Amino acid sequence: MGRTHTIEIPVSGMDCGECAAHVRRAVEELPGVESVRVLLGAGKAVVRLDPARVSPAAVRRAIEAAGYSAPTRPPAAEGALHRPFLTALGVVFGIVLFAVAAGEWLGLFDRFTARVPWPVGAAIALGAGYPVFRNVVRAALRRRITAHTLMTLGVVAALAVGEWATALVLVFFIRLGDYVERFTTDRARSAIRDLTAMAPQMARLERDGREVEIPVEGVRVGEIVVVRPGERIPVDGEVVAGTATVDQAAITGEAMPAEVGPGSKVFAATIATLGSLRIRATHVGSDSTFGRVIRLVEEAEAHKAEVHRTADRFAAYYLPVVAAIGGLTLLVRRDPLAMAAVFAVACSCSFALATPIAMLASIGAAARRGVLVKGGRYLEALARADVVLVDKTGTLTTGRPRITEVLAMNGASPDDVLALAASAERDSEHPLARAVRHAAQHRGLASLPVEAFEALPGAGVRARVDGHLVAVGSERIVPEPDAAARTQLRDGQTPLYVVRDGKLIGVLAASDSVRDDAVGAIRALQATGIRTIELLTGDNEASAATVADAVGIPYRANLLPADKLAVVGEYQAAGHTVVMVGDGVNDAPALARADVGIALGAAGHDVAIEAAHVALLRDDWHLVPALFEIARRTMGVVRLNIGFTTLYNLVGISLAALGYLPPIFAAAAQSLPDIGILANSSRLLRQGRSAAHPAGRAAGGTRPRST
Repeated sequence: MGRTHTIEIPVSGMDCGECAAHVRRAVEELPGVESVRVLLGAGKAVVRLDPARVSPAAVRRAIEAAGYSAPTRPPAAEGALHRPFLTALGVVFGIVLFAVAAGEWLGLFDRFTARVPWPVGAAIALGAGYPVFRNVVRAALRRRITAHTLMTLGVVAALAVGEWATALVLVFFIRLGDYVERFTTDRARSAIRDLTAMAPQMARLERDGREVEIPVEGVRVGEIVVVRPGERIPVDGEVVAGTATVDQAAITGEAMPAEVGPGSKVFAATIATLGSLRIRATHVGSDSTFGRVIRLVEEAEAHKAEVHRTADRFAAYYLPVVAAIGGLTLLVRRDPLAMAAVFAVACSCSFALATPIAMLASIGAAARRGVLVKGGRYLEALARADVVLVDKTGTLTTGRPRITEVLAMNGASPDDVLALAASAERDSEHPLARAVRHAAQHRGLASLPVEAFEALPGAGVRARVDGHLVAVGSERIVPEPDAAARTQLRDGQTPLYVVRDGKLIGVLAASDSVRDDAVGAIRALQATGIRTIELLTGDNEASAATVADAVGIPYRANLLPADKLAVVGEYQAAGHTVVMVGDGVNDAPALARADVGIALGAAGHDVAIEAAHVALLRDDWHLVPALFEIARRTMGVVRLNIGFTTLYNLVGISLAALGYLPPIFAAAAQSLPDIGILANSSRLLRQGRSAAHPAGRAAGGTRPRST
């Protein structure tokens, strides 16, 4: 295969996971297609293909041949169906159902149908159901059975015995069921659609000394974007001029606005409520934090939960089983209408809807509140998790340490030690490095020439400073550890050893404070039933013990990133479901290895958002226990959906097979499971409001790395 490209094609007409599977299989059959992901919630297909062998037009034709439409442009976002429409739909449903019941009971249908020739009535029924029957025929030509295949057989059975009125009513309820399914899916998609609607479309730029307004996709990295009061910021970037109050709820879910000025980082889709800004663009369009959030939420359904896969497998076997039951009913009862009733009441789409609708609702609602969950599998894992491992620096602590003491030795002065350390740490982003540089600036020490900077994972940094080989970091960098220097540190202080040309010349003592919201959040996690919560840190024993004691959990200290990875594997090998909470940068390997990796305060951090399975865009520990509650509630809704659908279909099919449920009422009954799933899953759209309530102001700027 030649060079492949990835394209996105809008798909209309999908109502459930079965529909998405049909589209995927139809496109996969095309030569030149490497992979296909059909996103029900986003209403599109993401296709990786070889353009030399297959064209986008051919992909669209395959989608249309499967019974769906593939417009060249995404359809305009439709507003969610509101309560008045639902009320009207319910009234129409009730009137038709009452009229049918009364007509059957009083024999009115017989007098009416006797006056209408059968060919005319059959033509009316077939014409009303033409879109459904067309798709069934297309699927049959591809040797596929759909949920509508069974109901179409029911219509055919009714027409075969001369009951064209029954066939027409069956078609009415089939079409009504389609609208209910479409509404059910539309409600679940509403959170994603609301997110997309917040994306700014236009940007105002400074070009050639004047301001011009262009589409956002035309903005280039490095250009200056002008934002006036009340406007949405169109790009991720750094403020170069102006001050403003920025509402960041679109990204972080934070209710309180942030004050920004020159040097502050801002994000696309946030609103400058007061003041105007000039911003240098750093990330544009789909590369912005907001763009990645939308893309990852859209693709979240591709990461199916195990319960979702089980439901899909069940639905695949369900249709043949129902077809067999219908055939057996015809053989035993010799009643085509009883067979038609079996086919009409069987609702396989309700099985396909039971899991994804709940997952879409929760993932979309969580995203609007600054909690980015990358798929249903992670909600399922969170619901059964029993071990939580937590990073220290920047996660349990504020991540803003300060240098409290400088201990000099072996002929060096405190200023020499601090100046060399600050110069060596010049290019490091670690919070301890920032603390060292800040301490040197506070003393007015000049930066020294630096060459050959090198980061030492889990140990520190090394560089050639003013002609000397200088290393700064943990005790691992010291050729011969100095016990006397270590005893001069107070409990809770983190030592940074400074080595010049292979000789220890000093120790910098750093202190960090435990976050105010961490203690309460850890207790809330324990109250949810989490058996084990443990602190993992690369810091020393004394510092780790101080933080662990403050929050009331055990700890492991002096860990390299590989050691944290091993701890995660240790718990998993023992049969536990492990959640790792970190800042997403230094903890990336452990976050990725855990069953669920949660990155705290990930807004603006590419590594954090990509490495973690769940990214908390707001720096708020209370979101962690709230997330566990969301996951457990979601899985409760999923189990209730599946249980209700299973019981409903068993009862309905049994009554229809025994002749107690006429085809007309069977057709009406097949829509009710979708309504039940919608009503149950819609509760998840309102969840997470407690998670959205901040315990305090989120820290501005970028998040620090952990130790």
